[in-house]
Amino acid sequence: MTKKTLCIVFAAMMLLGCRHGKTFRIEGNIAGCTDTMLYLEHLSLAEGAVRIDSIRLKGDGAFRFEKPAADCPEFYRLRIGGQAINLAIDSTETVSVKADMKDMSFGYTVEGSPTCDTIRLLCLKLADMEREARRISTDRGFTFKERDSLIQGLVDRYKAEVKTEFLHGNYGTAYSYYACFQTLGTNLIFDPVNDKSDLAWMQAVANAWKEKYPTSPRAENLCNIVLECRKKNAKPHQIVLDIDGEKVRELGIIDMTLPDINGRERSLSSLRGNVVMLDFTAFSLDGSTERTLLLREIYDKYHDRGFEIYQVSLDPSQHLWKQRSEALPWVSVYMEEGLESDMLTLYDVQGLPCYFLIDRNCDLQARQEDIPDLESAIEALL
Repeated sequence: MTKKTLCIVFAAMMLLGCRHGKTFRIEGNIAGCTDTMLYLEHLSLAEGAVRIDSIRLKGDGAFRFEKPAADCPEFYRLRIGGQAINLAIDSTETVSVKADMKDMSFGYTVEGSPTCDTIRLLCLKLADMEREARRISTDRGFTFKERDSLIQGLVDRYKAEVKTEFLHGNYGTAYSYYACFQTLGTNLIFDPVNDKSDLAWMQAVANAWKEKYPTSPRAENLCNIVLECRKKNAKPHQIVLDIDGEKVRELGIIDMTLPDINGRERSLSSLRGNVVMLDFTAFSLDGSTERTLLLREIYDKYHDRGFEIYQVSLDPSQHLWKQRSEALPWVSVYMEEGLESDMLTLYDVQGLPCYFLIDRNCDLQARQEDIPDLESAIEALL
């Protein structure tokens, strides 16, 4: 069996094994391409673009493909020669595409899938940046250094706009995953190896995908990329704690002092005398709203008996943290270093959210993995 045939068989087996009997459809019309082959390709993790179907277009350019639907979002493309339309299928939907051969890659329209339409907008935005980058690269009025600086400025503006307009609050979507792997030439636009901000955003997407699609190989792949990039970014250094010997003897915790939304510095140790839940989290995570409501119930139930929450936000967006924490009754502070903070290493935080329980004497008693029932654990410490 040839490698090409194996790829097709692999893709078919993967798709068939996900949603038994459930299918998605991609249909539509591509004008101006009579007697032309249209290919449907699966953009797989293992083998890249794998052809899974094809059709020879007739005079009206109509086509229709129907394939087994996967459990988790998957990516496909319609291709004629060097032109392609990128699509994401995240349910058993029917996606309708209309295009003209002369500008198929960027002049198409799509209905039936807001996700696919958002990918279309991302592609258009990228195409605009690529055109401007080509113009700069061929302008001999600039030196090499000036051209590099101008193109980097284009990339930085593009990333800032994509983060704000597309990714923010939508980390668990297929188009956010897609955006993480867009390229300019052969280089990834989001560079988690060399840009800590990019790594933080990619971490947010990875966390959201892992929570929303725990069995997805793409979620696992994204988490592995983030882990490897964090290892590469890690620099050997000595962590110096601003705690004198007397204070170390007094406290059974590693203290921290961080600003709340009013800019007031709030120390974890200032809550001594209460049972405290130290909560590392990010409001950008999927399920954050439901979790906040649950914590509010627990807080209201036990606060009068001496229960407090010291919540540390690691959101990439400080604005989002301020919006979400403004009405919270407990101590909510912001860690500007985000995922790069030494405090996460000191507390051995492996994922978000992650919480700890501290007793009235300021001694660390338990962490999330060791607490089978949060309310029972709080009751015991009260």
